[in-house]
Amino acid sequence: MRLPAALSPLTERNFRLLWTGQAVSAIGDSLTPVALAFAALMVGHSATALGVVFAVSILGRVIALPMGGVWADRLPRQLVMLTSDWVRAAVHAAIGLLLITGHAQLWELVTQALLYNFAGGFFQPASGALVPQTVTPQKLQQANALMGLSKSFSQVGGPAISGILVALAGPGWVFVIDAITFVASALSLALLKIPPLAAPAQSHFWQELAEGWRAVTSRRWYVLNLASHALWNFAITAVFVLGPIIAARHLGGSSAWGLIAGSMGAGQVLGGLIALRVMPARPLVAANLALTLAALQALALAVPSPTVLIMAACVVGWAGLTFLNEVWFATVPQLIPQEVLARASSFDWLLSLIAMPLGFAIVGPASDHIGIPTTLVLAAVLLAVPSVLIMLVPGVRNVRRNSEGLVIQEPSPA
Repeated sequence: MRLPAALSPLTERNFRLLWTGQAVSAIGDSLTPVALAFAALMVGHSATALGVVFAVSILGRVIALPMGGVWADRLPRQLVMLTSDWVRAAVHAAIGLLLITGHAQLWELVTQALLYNFAGGFFQPASGALVPQTVTPQKLQQANALMGLSKSFSQVGGPAISGILVALAGPGWVFVIDAITFVASALSLALLKIPPLAAPAQSHFWQELAEGWRAVTSRRWYVLNLASHALWNFAITAVFVLGPIIAARHLGGSSAWGLIAGSMGAGQVLGGLIALRVMPARPLVAANLALTLAALQALALAVPSPTVLIMAACVVGWAGLTFLNEVWFATVPQLIPQEVLARASSFDWLLSLIAMPLGFAIVGPASDHIGIPTTLVLAAVLLAVPSVLIMLVPGVRNVRRNSEGLVIQEPSPA
């Protein structure tokens, strides 16, 4: 039976195994945030405990990402991912059993969050660099879209299912389930048959990290896109912080915000489906244009508009974000050498990760001083204008898809 072109990456054995394992793991990932929040409240009995756990989670990932990028360019990427999966399976199995038996303490939950996210910081750059090794370049965008869709679908129902599981059996069992999904992912990775890349010349860690940084900074189009995307991540926090407040004051409360949050997940699914079908001739121009659509949700909240209009804006905005992600992760591996790709990817993740906590810290005080509507309008400007300016950069406009479906960068005119 011949699969549709959009599903053609699944005909390649390595990608099919990778996608299956990651789809199973995504189910567990969608369950744990709710369980983690209630576990922190259960053992710490305060919002401060919850904040500490989340802060340590971010810290662990920030520390690990640069190291993960270096090691994922040194070692076979599937080995880095496999090790990360086994570590995370062990960590979540251990904290799950402690919670189930009633012996968990706050320091153990904090340690779990640190170790789990430290291992995740190794997994992310390795994963981003491994996908291009499992499919032909022409299928890379569809491959990324399929990976993204599996995560998006799990996010639609995962948090609600997790809430039910926590209510019926407690958060410990959710961690155990997630540990099992990591084992499934590890087994799928173990079955991959990836041809080894050329062994890199051995050098010191800091030299290799600096080499990765030079690979980023020597490409003006890449640096400017990373900066633009970081500003987007900074600005989108206004929607998350101020959206629930607007829902409570003007839209009827938490039920309205639940519908709005659900529409974001629906937008991610829509964006993934579009990325399966649409292969833009100018990938980075089309992707950044799609990213500007996120400004609509901030403007809709600023008015504030009826719930259904805010939901529609969120669907469009999150579809645009997902389309950008899938096109971006298909374009970058074709323009940056494989031997430094994981390190370049780690800086991408790092900038995005740092930008959001800064936004969360600033949005609240800013809205107290200049008002919620003004804060949201300024957020809308940051969500749209940098992406528009990026499209004017010659190095971005010159990235195109050739007649063979490969992404290339034409030289800028003298």
